[in-house]
Amino acid sequence: MPIHPTAVIDKTAQLDTSVEVGPYAVIGAHVRIDADSMVEAHASVKGPTFIGKRNVVSSFAAVGGDPQDISYKKGDASELHIGDDNKIREYATLQRGTQKGDGRTLVGNGNLFMAYSHVAHDCRVGDHVIMANVATLAGHVEIENHATLGGLVAVQQFCRIGAYSYIGGTSGITFDVPPYVILEGTRNQMRIAGLNKVGLRRNGFSRETIGQLDKAFRLLFRSPDLLLQDALTEARASAPDCPEVIYLVEFIKNSKNGVVRRALGED
Repeated sequence: MPIHPTAVIDKTAQLDTSVEVGPYAVIGAHVRIDADSMVEAHASVKGPTFIGKRNVVSSFAAVGGDPQDISYKKGDASELHIGDDNKIREYATLQRGTQKGDGRTLVGNGNLFMAYSHVAHDCRVGDHVIMANVATLAGHVEIENHATLGGLVAVQQFCRIGAYSYIGGTSGITFDVPPYVILEGTRNQMRIAGLNKVGLRRNGFSRETIGQLDKAFRLLFRSPDLLLQDALTEARASAPDCPEVIYLVEFIKNSKNGVVRRALGED
């Protein structure tokens, strides 16, 4: 049977008939789970949580729990929305939103949350994001599509992680991370190690686009004599018709936290 007899499922939960629920799993009130998803043994899903199709919630994962925020009061409007094709591995935790956000934590499609990873209240996680073991997001963090966080990475609240970026293990992130780059380090020792060329090639970026990004990258991160505003202007002018370069420039311009710009090897 798709639902094990020892599973505990609240009467208000709505599960598609194809959903599988393992032994001793707990599905709480106001949870909705769509087709072909699986909640494995001893996992917990609390609501209001809305889970899409073909997701896997592994054993001992805790999904949809109360936000870990002192402003949260029981009964506040608070939701977690998860898209399709996500893998939430053992002991991972994904929590609902708070009134300080818009009451919702949002997770897109095709993401992998490895063991013990944590997505806090009011975060926005895009599509095809990888969070390795024990990677942790504080509240209100935004992770854009195809970003990868190594093991034990910790991201401070309100930071933004750009698309196709790669953050090395044990890094501590206190500023926004630009798209397309490789970053490593902690706090004042954070360094941009290079353009994420391997990741870009794997995701189908053309040689021409990678070349244009590389030129813009060198202007922005390898030209210490250029003021940031001048570097942004020159980078935009270097590839005026390249959407990826324009996105990189606009990401930095619009950053509210400031971005990591220091290159690896700089004092």
